[in-house]
Order: sequence, then structure tokens, then C-alpha cells
Amino acid sequence: MAQHAGLRDLAAAGRAEADAYRGNHDRPLGGYLVVLLVYTSLVATATLVALLTGRKMPRDLRVSDIALMAMGTHKLARTISKDAVTSPLRAPFTRYADTGGPAEVMEEVRKPSGLRHSLGELLSCPFCLDMWVVTGFTVGHVFAPRVTRLVAAALAALTGADFLQLAYAKAQQIAEG
Repeated sequence: MAQHAGLRDLAAAGRAEADAYRGNHDRPLGGYLVVLLVYTSLVATATLVALLTGRKMPRDLRVSDIALMAMGTHKLARTISKDAVTSPLRAPFTRYADTGGPAEVMEEVRKPSGLRHSLGELLSCPFCLDMWVVTGFTVGHVFAPRVTRLVAAALAALTGADFLQLAYAKAQQIAEG
């Protein structure tokens, strides 16, 4: 019985700290904690599987690998978080607000606090998704480096194509006066 009282006291202390942190703002700390625990569990599982299967870390990540991962991470995170076509993935957690950049939408996080709110923030923020995507590429370099490089290269090419499209559109605007 004393053990249950200790857990209740710990939970109450956690709620009090969360309330003190939030103040008058809607910050779903419980949802963030769940997201953080899922991320940590995925990384720990990948690490354990790598150790159990004898996988080694790459001996040398070349500058080109890092550049491909950076551009691939940018493109995949942006596609998941902003692309109109991927909006069905975000719809349970966000609400359409307006159009954004070319082929992008702006969305608002649905307000019920908790996990739904936290996932809405994660899925609609390319900066927030970057950590998850780059972790996927990092794990990919351990388990399937050739496929990971191919996927990263394709996404990097899309990133380059996006910038060329934007540069072309800008040049067209300048030429038309």
C-alpha cells in the first residue's frame, strides 16, 4: 500500500511541475514525454539489434554522405510536414489553415492537449521531424548503407530540383518585369 502511495505522490509531483512549467500556456508535456519515450525506445532497439547482429558503425562517413543525409533529411521532413499530398497523414492531428510555399500547406495543431497535440506539432514541423528523419538515415547507414545512400541521393536530387524550380520562377518574374 505504501508503494502505491509513493507512486501517487510521484505522479502528483510530476503534475505540479508540469503545471508550473506551463503557466497559462497550452504545453502538452505528457504528450511530449510519450513522443520522447517512443523515440528513445526506437533508438535503443536499433542499437540493441545492431549489437546483437554484430553490425558495426560505418568506419567513415564521408562529407558526401553527410551532405546527402542533410539534403535528404531536409526534403523528407519537409515532404512529410508540409506537402499537400501528405496532408492525410497529418489530418488526425492538424487542421488546414492556408496554402504555404509552392505545393505546401500551412496547418494548425488541433488543440486537445496530450499526445494528439504533440504528434500534430511533430508532424507539421519540418524542424521537429529532422531529428527523426536523420536518425532513420543514421540507422540506415548501419543496416543498409547502399540503400540508404540511394534514398538520400534521390531526396537530395529532389531538393536540388526544388531550388532550381524556385530559381527558374524567380528568373521568370525578373524577365517579365
